[in-house]
Amino acid sequence: MKSSFRWYGDADPVTLDEIRQIPGMRSVVSAVYDVKSGEVWPEESIKHLADECRAHGLIFDVVESIPVTEEIKLGRPEQDRHIANYCESIRRCAKYGVKCVTYNFMPVFDWTRTQLDKPGADGSTSLVMYWDQMKGLDPLKDDIHLPGWDASYSQDEVRDLIRAYGELGEEGLWQNIACFLKRVIPVAEECGVVMAVHPDDPPYPIFGLPRVVTCEENLDRYLSIVDSPANALCLCTGSLGCFPKNNIPKLVRKYSAMHRIGFMHLRNVKILPDTSFEESGHLTRNGSLDMNAIVKALVETGFDGWFRPDHGRMIWGETGKPGYGLFDRALGSAYLNGLIEANGGTIE
Repeated sequence: MKSSFRWYGDADPVTLDEIRQIPGMRSVVSAVYDVKSGEVWPEESIKHLADECRAHGLIFDVVESIPVTEEIKLGRPEQDRHIANYCESIRRCAKYGVKCVTYNFMPVFDWTRTQLDKPGADGSTSLVMYWDQMKGLDPLKDDIHLPGWDASYSQDEVRDLIRAYGELGEEGLWQNIACFLKRVIPVAEECGVVMAVHPDDPPYPIFGLPRVVTCEENLDRYLSIVDSPANALCLCTGSLGCFPKNNIPKLVRKYSAMHRIGFMHLRNVKILPDTSFEESGHLTRNGSLDMNAIVKALVETGFDGWFRPDHGRMIWGETGKPGYGLFDRALGSAYLNGLIEANGGTIE
């Protein structure tokens, strides 16, 4: 398996010097952040990322993410141009050594939380989603600014998008997914790139927006649209795991055995009685997921792709991008390394 770490580029307060010191660290997961969604990534920006990582003894071979625009998801007039640009960005990334591209098909918002700094009993803070903090909110009437929502949209634009997705519905979204995959996956195959779709976070409807990358039945449907090893999953244990009906070790074992997992996001989550959830420390005992069973499934099915610790708590007084501090994610990486080694796995 290949250990990796998310890095937000030169502006990230977590440095490559720090990342390289995490035991077993190999790969950097990053993206080009200064290009408007739907446009082609400049080669010089991709090369800069690759060069910076190489200079620090690391490999830039995973992109997270090339954004899928609302025009693609909704099937609007710019869909064809944006898909063509997406394909060109894949080609350019492959030219500089990228082997895996993670992306998502979540309408409007990549993820939804109600608080980014919920204090824990130990003094750490973490990301949470509490249903009681969502009660009574109506984005079609109220001005809502939830964490994780794209601040580039005005409230009127958000309302227009929510209405558009309401008219599109789940089946309309599936049709646009198929349009995207049938054009993108052949390009990925030619380039030796695995496309890894991230599940919806959380994996159930928010404010009536259609969510489809949510459960085993829908994951099967997604992978069957283009039956290719290049059409794979970024199996995020925390995203799928906050829905109690998703048996995460079972899903990991199934899709890893099928060689349809390109990338693993490994984190724990604590599910509350009303299905609200809190992002916990990585240890099994801190959340609702059996992290050892998940890693065991990966080892026993011969998974040789990338993994990374996902969101971490903010600990030891660290400040920065919530969920993406150095300390707790580094601890999570070390814990995952131990589970892999104890189960007989190998870290490249």
